[in-house]
Amino acid sequence: MRYFLLACTLLVLASCKTSPGEALELPGLEAPVEVFRDPWGINHIYAANEHDLFYAQGYLAARDRLFQFEIWRRQATGTVAEILGERELQRDIGTRLFRFRGDPEVEFNHYHDNGSAIIRAFTDGVNAYIDAARQNPDSLPVEFRVLGILPEKWTPEVVISRHQGLLGNIEEELAIGRAVAHLGPEKVNKLLWFHPKQPDLTLHPGIDSASLSMDILGLYEAYRKPVVFEPEDVLPAYRNSRAGQALLQQREFPADSLGIGSNNWVVGPGLMASGKPFMANDPHRSITVPSLRYMAHLVAPGWDVVGGGEPEIPGISIGHNGYGAWGLTVFETDGEDLYVYNTHPSDPNQYMYQGAWLEMETIRERIAVKGRPDTVVTLKYTRHGPVVYQDAGRNKAYAVRCAWLEPGGSPYLASLRMDQARSWEEFREACAYSHIPGENMVWADADGNIGWQAVGIAPIRKNFSGLVPVPGDGRFEWDGYLPIKDKPHAVNPAEGFIATANQNVTPGDYTHWDAIGYTWADSFRGERIEEVLSGARAHTLEGMEALQVDYLSLPARILVPYLEQMAFSGLASRAQDLFRDWDFRLEAGSQAAAVYVAWENAIKKEAFQRFVPREVHGDLYGLQLERILQWVEAPQEVFGDADGRNAFLKDTFLQGVEFLSSRLGEDPDQWQYGQDALKHIELRHALSAAVSDSLRPSLDLPSIPRGGNGYTPGATGNNFNQSSGATFRILVPVGDWDRARAINSPGQSGDPQSPYYRNLYELWGKDGYFPLQYSRDSIEKHADSRLLLRPR
Repeated sequence: MRYFLLACTLLVLASCKTSPGEALELPGLEAPVEVFRDPWGINHIYAANEHDLFYAQGYLAARDRLFQFEIWRRQATGTVAEILGERELQRDIGTRLFRFRGDPEVEFNHYHDNGSAIIRAFTDGVNAYIDAARQNPDSLPVEFRVLGILPEKWTPEVVISRHQGLLGNIEEELAIGRAVAHLGPEKVNKLLWFHPKQPDLTLHPGIDSASLSMDILGLYEAYRKPVVFEPEDVLPAYRNSRAGQALLQQREFPADSLGIGSNNWVVGPGLMASGKPFMANDPHRSITVPSLRYMAHLVAPGWDVVGGGEPEIPGISIGHNGYGAWGLTVFETDGEDLYVYNTHPSDPNQYMYQGAWLEMETIRERIAVKGRPDTVVTLKYTRHGPVVYQDAGRNKAYAVRCAWLEPGGSPYLASLRMDQARSWEEFREACAYSHIPGENMVWADADGNIGWQAVGIAPIRKNFSGLVPVPGDGRFEWDGYLPIKDKPHAVNPAEGFIATANQNVTPGDYTHWDAIGYTWADSFRGERIEEVLSGARAHTLEGMEALQVDYLSLPARILVPYLEQMAFSGLASRAQDLFRDWDFRLEAGSQAAAVYVAWENAIKKEAFQRFVPREVHGDLYGLQLERILQWVEAPQEVFGDADGRNAFLKDTFLQGVEFLSSRLGEDPDQWQYGQDALKHIELRHALSAAVSDSLRPSLDLPSIPRGGNGYTPGATGNNFNQSSGATFRILVPVGDWDRARAINSPGQSGDPQSPYYRNLYELWGKDGYFPLQYSRDSIEKHADSRLLLRPR
């Protein structure tokens, strides 16, 4: 029940009808809108028409997350350098280079038949709040006062920005290409875990280590990175005078780039004790304050949908609508390719294509830069896409082809159609509009159906893998896109459930492999979920809650038995004894979990050092644990024989023990998983390192012990200070809508002065949930406040 009783107790304390509450008059509304805010900070919005519904969603989201909205807008429009100076110029150039430049009306209406009207109503609501906030700058969230800036107006084009989506594999493609240039395709295929088959990694003439060694993707990477604030960005009254120390502390733990993932599953009525279907989803992304996710309940004629999405995007991406419930995880889809061109020796704007010199398209833009004159830049494009780098010495140019720059590629907006689906057929039809880079969409409805549809715009590659850069001379073209309904899907399978966790779930008899990728997440999370779901016939809501935060490690269950026949002495022997009768769960407070994770980390580090040639260490940052365990279980490939494998495991175990003793001391009683030195989370605001000691505590959130790692269903990443995982989780017993549960850490608001800024952090940190109410009677009964929005 993990803190659900606490949630219920607090709910009872608030179980009285709210007073008439606040009333506001807003320009642009057509009729009154009623808003109830529940104890957890979710706005339940009741509007008389569609326009007012999305106007109110935009207004209320901006009121909760105004600084997040302003940074999003600047990232989307390439105007970050205007407030942070020259160091952000590359970001702004990259943003403008990768801007969607198609017909905006076609783009808006791709996501919904009324898409243009919905998006415009949403941005009108955002701007209504910005107008009010600018009239009283002293009321702005502290971030604006610290930076000395004001929020600026939104346009509908800001909503369709792709800058925050999970876009593709272009960085991986360049890294693999560099590794192949050094090692050859056969060696790279042995090191990396490609499946279900090995791809063709051939580098064609003209593409070699020298041509790939430059900072080719600098503009792309600048466009995608988070905004980081430095002390010089802050007004002197708020500035941190010991910034170097604070920044060092902030960066003590490395980023966990491999920890991004998600889990979802749907269970049919035959496997549920209730006799009704069930849907669970916990999308994993970077964990930040405020959260990436934002929750809302939208009610108007034709709309009654509750759940989570991103604050700057209208609609609900994950949730339910009284007919069905749905969720998403990443489905491997390679929607990016790096093309390498020969350019004309005397004219770098011309490139060779199919035996002829073609002229690059150019666009000139002016970028405002704080503290210096505006910069005018020239953006270049080939027939394949934005030119990210030119090597004048070698007469080379590099362009990125992006499927997500096609209409419909803005993340999550196609959920607007899903929000109104009333059956599996309607939901699947809505999925056909979701050109977001690949997702596994799952569905469970009140009629007893469960289904899965992979979505995302998927290029068809007939004669190349897409995993290494290719010449842009016309020999390596996409053969269109695979229709989304032809991507993998299923409905009401014999197993009685569908589960996805970023692993390869493509059926073996699938035929369109030329539009399916080769790289997938380690299968451990997915296998553990399937193990639990297939192991019982009467699942309950409480059981689904336990599974969503399950910390059982399948890799531990594989590796620990290898130690049973090994002899250790001293401290290592005492550490080995901790594995006796251990249940393989990485729980906070567990000594065995601390020893195991230290050992697992040593295994990954040592395998990388031993088996990955040093010349590609800068390109291949790690080996997947799945690949290493394949070698452990079949030792001939890299260890020679079982004795070599056993020596490797023994040596790495000793390394893990040495790590613990040096970090936590030589008393194993002090080796407990979940402490600050080993596994925790401490959320720091983006401005934390830049502001004064007196202001920082109001922005940051304290350390909380955590369990799990990146290979457990309760995914907490593979670094010690958790940087990725599920801030948002949802559990929906279909048909029993008021019993749904959810969490969104650290709170719904991004304003440090709001009571909803950190109110969910401790509950989330202890793997708890709150009740996600749906019926109006329940919502009114338990609401914290009531707000009436009236037309001015």
